[in-house]
Amino acid sequence: MNAAIIFVLLFGLMLTGMPISISLGLTVLTFLFTMTDVPIQSVALKLFTGIEKFEIMAIPFFILAGNFLTHGGVARRMINFATAMVGHWHGGLALAGVMACALFAAVSGSSPATVVAIGSIILPAMVRQGFPNKFGAGVITTSGALGILIPPSIVMVMYSVSTNTSVGKLFMAGVVPGLMLAFLLGATTWYLARKHNYPRLPKASWAERGAAFRKSGWGLFLIVIVMGGIYTGIFTPTEAAAMAAVYAFIIAVFVYKDMGLKQVPKVLLDSASMSAMLLYIITNAVLFSFLVTSENIPQAMAAMITDSGLGPITFLLVVNVLLLLAGNVMEPSSIVLIMAPILFPVAMKLGIDPVHFGILIVVNMEVGMCHPPVGLNLYVASGITKMGITELTIAVMPWLLTMLGFLALVTYWPALSLWLPNLIYN
Repeated sequence: MNAAIIFVLLFGLMLTGMPISISLGLTVLTFLFTMTDVPIQSVALKLFTGIEKFEIMAIPFFILAGNFLTHGGVARRMINFATAMVGHWHGGLALAGVMACALFAAVSGSSPATVVAIGSIILPAMVRQGFPNKFGAGVITTSGALGILIPPSIVMVMYSVSTNTSVGKLFMAGVVPGLMLAFLLGATTWYLARKHNYPRLPKASWAERGAAFRKSGWGLFLIVIVMGGIYTGIFTPTEAAAMAAVYAFIIAVFVYKDMGLKQVPKVLLDSASMSAMLLYIITNAVLFSFLVTSENIPQAMAAMITDSGLGPITFLLVVNVLLLLAGNVMEPSSIVLIMAPILFPVAMKLGIDPVHFGILIVVNMEVGMCHPPVGLNLYVASGITKMGITELTIAVMPWLLTMLGFLALVTYWPALSLWLPNLIYN
């Protein structure tokens, strides 16, 4: 009964158009102060301790690093390198877009940042070369979603905070699925380009490829710093995020010099604004998690599912459907922070690995970013391409179907996610 009241309150407030973070906070406070005897001091204490976790510090650092890289010419050099490597295949520039998104994802941690950084440069170039606007938009909208699967990933940090799962293991677990999804999106792009005979670029010589690699090398080295530092145990993920922010500042301002010192305060302010918004959502989500746990909702769900004989295979199918439906009305960070604390205990009771479960949730979030009505990548791509959301939804369909097929693969083949972290941490 209490569970029903909590969720009716939450969705009722959300339907009024109220921001999700405020809806979460108001739901908790309304329920606690009208239906329980929880003292106000414990709510204040939970608000404070909820964002005390060291891992949360990684979020503002990765946002800052991503903003320096977006403004600092790193994306352009990555596109030039990708074009030199794969531009001579069918749909050359589009394939370069997929590869550049994968490379930029490995340094930014954010999906919308990847769409903006790569899309704003490569989409106009594709149109000039004779690609249909729809094709370019479909490629970049979906490939940009790699930003939250290929580590570092802000969404993975949020899952870690919600469930106390190792961020390092999650980052390692995202590498193989991230590369596989990049390959599958590239294969879809190549097939469609070959079918419609879209333009190709002249084949670059190895000297040109070497020159492009050297120019993009400073940006690509950030992948080595973040993943290498975590892999070797030199940094924790949070320390790696701080290193990434400092390194991104140095290469944007002093190495590539695409960004003057005068622009730095604006980047700092934009990053602080985005970080504050995410931390506010996290704070309210922690309160919501405290409420559902204190009302024994996850425990009751776990008991109900195990009593009904629902096995891991059916449960994972239900989770996928639930998360894909949630993706229709909420953005990824809110879904992870609301759903993970409820679904996680059930998954643990059914013997599902916490790291595998985290990657499954992240892939669901990727799909959610590419379909309406709240698909964040669709809105970002719409701003770049000046296309309507309906038109964009049709444009992304071939890649979206590829992503759904990949989601099924990740769901029922745990070794895909677990092989690398098991190899490193065991």
